[in-house]
Amino acid sequence: MSQEHTLRIATRKSALALWQTEHVARLLRAQHPQLRIELVPLSTRGDEILDRSLATLGGKGLFLKELEVAIEQGHADCAVHSLKDVPMDLDAPFTLAAILERADPFDAFVSTHYARLGLLPHGARVGTSSLRRQVQLRARRPDLDLRDLRGNVNTRLAKLDAGDYDAIILACAGLQRLGFEQRIRARLTAPEFLPAVAQGAIAVECRRDDASTAALFTALDHAPTRRCVEIERAMNRRLAGSCQVPIAGYCTEHAGLWQLDALVGDERSGEILRATARADAQTRDRLGLNVAEDLLAQGAERLLQRG
Repeated sequence: MSQEHTLRIATRKSALALWQTEHVARLLRAQHPQLRIELVPLSTRGDEILDRSLATLGGKGLFLKELEVAIEQGHADCAVHSLKDVPMDLDAPFTLAAILERADPFDAFVSTHYARLGLLPHGARVGTSSLRRQVQLRARRPDLDLRDLRGNVNTRLAKLDAGDYDAIILACAGLQRLGFEQRIRARLTAPEFLPAVAQGAIAVECRRDDASTAALFTALDHAPTRRCVEIERAMNRRLAGSCQVPIAGYCTEHAGLWQLDALVGDERSGEILRATARADAQTRDRLGLNVAEDLLAQGAERLLQRG
């Protein structure tokens, strides 16, 4: 793509999605000052259906299919996603041209009256739309009244402030990106509380055969983040994970060793299976598969079939 052309980036319409897409656009303009960029805001199925939990909607790619259609039909050249929303296997025409450096990967405890999870009173109402968050909350506080919570970040905060919930759980990265970092009362960190696979990472998707568009994002790709999230996604892929089953995974690298912590749970019974493993550069490519096999050996398939 020559720089006199306009790069059209598809994005969801939410404030967080627009922030993430504008962030990518700013980084691109720094690399390609003459490049013209146009945002193509779209609504997805996941955005439109707010009266049901994500788990009951089922399917894959609830927050990106419409963006892929726009690329296929020539209305956009690429799309920006929260990588945690991207299916483990993309449809054949597409590829991830860039995975940006990961922001804070953890979940945030947000409350107007309570400083941390342990201070919530018995039976407190906690809002979250994520089965992964629910199963981990239930393991730590089985007395809590866990309630579904949908909508964008502003909507969820407004429901908390209106008194509908005693606390809610949101992604730290989303709050920080939208200027709500002060609302974070406590961070729920690994290994005790594991995030969603690839949480905190932003990805750029384009057509696999569109080399000129992909080349624009070369400098934005953060290799250390890509290596870690690919390990997490390999684990999730082996488990055939979806939003219908609580699965979590978090990979870190230190001094040439990669560590993956993962879990599979059952939100109804509160049962959780956990696995952890390490690998060096020579064995890193199998780390995600090895952890998935460990979970399956513990009986994860039984939990996965309940989803």
